[in-house]
Amino acid sequence: MGLLSRKATCNSHGQDSSYFLGWQEYEKNPYDEVKNPQGIIQMGLAENQLSFDILESWLAENTDAASFRREGQSIFKELALFQDYHGLPAFKRALVDFMAEIRGNKVTFDPNHIVLTAGATSANETLMFCLAEQGDAFLLPTPYYPGFDRDLKWRTGVEIVPIQCTSSNRFQITASALEEAYQQAQRKNLRVKGVLLTDPSNPLGTTMTRNELDLLVNFITDKEIHLISDEIYSGTVFNSPEFVSVMEVLEDRKLEKTQVWERVHSVYSLSKDLGLPGFRVGAIYSKDPVVVAAATKMSSFGLVSSQTQYLLSAMLSDKKFTKEYIAKNQNRLQKQQSKLVAGLEKAGIGCLESNAGLFCWVDMRHLLRSDTFEAEMELWKRIVYDVKLNISPGSSCHCSEPGWFRVCFANMSEDTLKLAMQRLKFFVGSITLTT
Repeated sequence: MGLLSRKATCNSHGQDSSYFLGWQEYEKNPYDEVKNPQGIIQMGLAENQLSFDILESWLAENTDAASFRREGQSIFKELALFQDYHGLPAFKRALVDFMAEIRGNKVTFDPNHIVLTAGATSANETLMFCLAEQGDAFLLPTPYYPGFDRDLKWRTGVEIVPIQCTSSNRFQITASALEEAYQQAQRKNLRVKGVLLTDPSNPLGTTMTRNELDLLVNFITDKEIHLISDEIYSGTVFNSPEFVSVMEVLEDRKLEKTQVWERVHSVYSLSKDLGLPGFRVGAIYSKDPVVVAAATKMSSFGLVSSQTQYLLSAMLSDKKFTKEYIAKNQNRLQKQQSKLVAGLEKAGIGCLESNAGLFCWVDMRHLLRSDTFEAEMELWKRIVYDVKLNISPGSSCHCSEPGWFRVCFANMSEDTLKLAMQRLKFFVGSITLTT
């Protein structure tokens, strides 16, 4: 053991979180309609599998892009030898145009300020390396994506301090919660370097209000710290209120010439909006030239393949396709989410009203034996092992209130979702009968 590094032998990766443990149980006994109909249904994975037919139709109609040809001539060798970590200019232009389109073209992005990374995981970690030293802290509103405990902390040594949000105001950020988190960090002798938020929120499935965004911009201005806005779900907004990017807020407030302009950074990915997590396409957008230069150098440790960039540059440059895809995908998400909410209601379970994302924030507090996180884990284990649904307990998302769960809906068929709701309804009925 002494021959290995502390990093290799430490237990700070977060793999022992119930969020990941649920995945492991699913992988041992995965549901299959034909081969394993009694298996565990995966409702803990935020994947968008509702619109692959649209992508596949485009591929069938655009054979040059799919077979790495340009005007009928093979460019395989050209792509195979391309390894510039700045990325293909055509792809960067297409990506920023797609990002603007998702935001209603209310804000534009300069391709010279974007850094390509191997997914949003790499983008967020790279920003930690650029903005903070080991032992510095970032403030995150709760509940937050469980993977951040790995992505932000494991290799960087950065600490996370929670901004405690509660159900009393739909888990919205308040000035008092921000200040309390900042003071908590100071009491721990941690230097706060910034705030990181996911907007739309994972796991809440809600978009930030403009008041919250204004509050955050004021806060980072006053404290002279950074703001990272992880906007990987921005194209999944299927209902009002519409998504407002923090970049739009900065422009509306005419902050372009101020120092805060260079302290706000965005993260984006095609894993959720386009449903391509396996393609590993992420991006950092920053107006700070030093951050862009440093992040570009770091991106050499996790590049996006030139073949992937070429294919997606062609796809995203097709404006007819992007317009159709965004509209149809959002419509499908809305319909699937409505089916989940209706199924939960039939089981006597409510959830936070949401307008985005691939999941709902589900309220099962009334099913707890007691108002404790121990009771939450007991309920979660019964749902995983007895009901055979893998959902994510709120405690894995650092929620301050026991009894909330993240339930995903976009990674399965309508029939599988219906079966999951039938299982849950039967379970809730059995609890009611025994109490």
